[in-house]
Amino acid sequence: MGVEVGAQAARSRALAVLRIRSRALGVALLPAAVAVVLIAGGTTGHISGGHWGVTRWIVTGVAVVVLLCAAGIALVVARARPAVSPTVQIAEGSAPDLYRMVRDLADRLDVPAPSAIALTPDCDSWLEDRTHRAQSPPAAESGDDTEGIRGLAGTRHGRPPVAPVLVIGSPFLWWMRVGELRAVLAPVIAGTGPSAHPDIAAARRFVRGLDAAVAVTAEPSRGPLARTVLAGVGWVTRLLLRSCRGHAAEMERGVAAAAAERAQAVDYGVRIVAQEQVGLAYAGWDRLLTRVALPAWRMGRWPSRLDAGVVAALTELSRRDRLAEGFTSRLGERPACDLLEEPGVVDEAASLLAARLFHGGPAECGPDWAPVGWQEYPDEVVDRTWRTDAARLHRVLDAQGVHVTTSPTTRDADAPTLSRVLDHLTVTAADANAASPAAGGGRPERTGAAGPTSDPAGSPEPAAARTDARAHHEDEHEQHHHDSEYGADGDSGRGGHGDGHGHGEGDGDGHRDGHGDRDRDRDRDEGTLGTERTATLAAGLSAELAREEAAAPARGGGTEQTGPDRTLWDDGMLPLFPLQPPRSGREILADHVTAMICCAAMDTAGATPGLDWLDGPTLLINGERAADLTPRVLTLIEDGDPTPLRSWLHHSGIRPEKPVRLV
Repeated sequence: MGVEVGAQAARSRALAVLRIRSRALGVALLPAAVAVVLIAGGTTGHISGGHWGVTRWIVTGVAVVVLLCAAGIALVVARARPAVSPTVQIAEGSAPDLYRMVRDLADRLDVPAPSAIALTPDCDSWLEDRTHRAQSPPAAESGDDTEGIRGLAGTRHGRPPVAPVLVIGSPFLWWMRVGELRAVLAPVIAGTGPSAHPDIAAARRFVRGLDAAVAVTAEPSRGPLARTVLAGVGWVTRLLLRSCRGHAAEMERGVAAAAAERAQAVDYGVRIVAQEQVGLAYAGWDRLLTRVALPAWRMGRWPSRLDAGVVAALTELSRRDRLAEGFTSRLGERPACDLLEEPGVVDEAASLLAARLFHGGPAECGPDWAPVGWQEYPDEVVDRTWRTDAARLHRVLDAQGVHVTTSPTTRDADAPTLSRVLDHLTVTAADANAASPAAGGGRPERTGAAGPTSDPAGSPEPAAARTDARAHHEDEHEQHHHDSEYGADGDSGRGGHGDGHGHGEGDGDGHRDGHGDRDRDRDRDEGTLGTERTATLAAGLSAELAREEAAAPARGGGTEQTGPDRTLWDDGMLPLFPLQPPRSGREILADHVTAMICCAAMDTAGATPGLDWLDGPTLLINGERAADLTPRVLTLIEDGDPTPLRSWLHHSGIRPEKPVRLV
């Protein structure tokens, strides 16, 4: 009963959309109909004399203009290519078991089977109509896929209509078990039943055509005459689209309700459990992209096994999080990726597509854009990233004329040492004394994470002020660590599960949690930096990064590849989904100082770069992950106090006066 109610509601809304299309056609034909009546009346002598002759010519001219405009609008709507999600097409020969499972599921649901299967680097699944002439496969290739479609009465251009394409999120195939994937896909595949109805299919084609026509009219690269003509076309198509919007939304709700009701009879109990895995996979995939893949993409390397990496990340999350203790027992069951003949090849294609969508990388491999395996990630990505950032930091120091060192063992004042950076960022007593008269003269006092660092009366007490500031900052840090352990700022907002802890280099106490660190976000918005030269250094690093990005070759170029459906989307729009907003100067400076510390640790203390599946690049000292580094770096750049950081360096056996190797 619920299936029929939802399908009937969807059909009624589809008929409402088609009525709007018919009314628009009637409005376009109305002047022509009036002109035909006037011409016929004049020919037969029933309408003659007076001003009827002039009226007849005026109405005929208006009818011709309206018909030409309507034909032009119809041509734009018919030829406009609807938007299609970038995917990796999966041929039946490369995944016969997956196709067999999908068709068996469609038979159990008594709906048409999807015409093809594609993968997308996202945690979602849906049906996508690709019946447009620029998207549908040739008849010779699609005949086998459409033979089993049921419930369709008519043909189009001599062949049966093609069922929608089933798009599956690639992380689902690697993380979920076969039974869980089947349960998750059941409501999606059930949507092919209502979609096969001729009225719903026609309404969807009409709405998609209008949407594509609006996009065509909005393209800026047109001449003045073309822009003028397309402006009128855009006004008409937007008017029709606004008229259809409410009915189209209700139609899709009806289709979804009918599909969900039909899928209740298939694997309902397993689906409840599988939905938990959907949220967990989303959280792990998001964390893998932002913490692990993004640093590699910035270095010109793209991890070629992202989907396998999300399994490792979620397994690590299951080990750390008490809420996920039972999930590791699932790993003994058959994973859904076993339904593919060559999962490694598919994973590589999906990983390259993810790099293109989220970062805008090229379509082909090259010296500056090469795949990297997880075993080579620490050396190829982590080590190179740190040394590149450290080299950039010293280039900016050279450009700003920084030639200061307090170490008698360093011969060259411009040597790439950590001491050079620490000395430059340290606020000395002389600096505080120089700042006190300026503060007394009405200029604003420098502020760090804990507020002003001088006595309001102008008494120069820099050491005490820095101590108070550091104590206040550490209190805030401890409070945040307490909150993160008990779920106040975890990662559970995205997928329902979080690790609740900070891990790895720069993340020892939860300060690098990109989703829950509200204190860090507020500090970043305030842009607090210790001194004027600290702010100058941050600005110099930001400018240097901007110059490097401007000098880099344009992304998105390259030759055609057969993996992703590159013909269905525009390379000039890449990246479609940027992962992170631009970093502030404070964040850039903290990242570069941290990179310099890691280089000094590797060159003077025998530390090694590592990879944490949940937190990305990490520093390993004596085989253990370094901790408590980020709050000390922030104390240095915000308060100008190197004491906590120097104590940590001494405890870790790192010698800041020794030169380091840079890129």
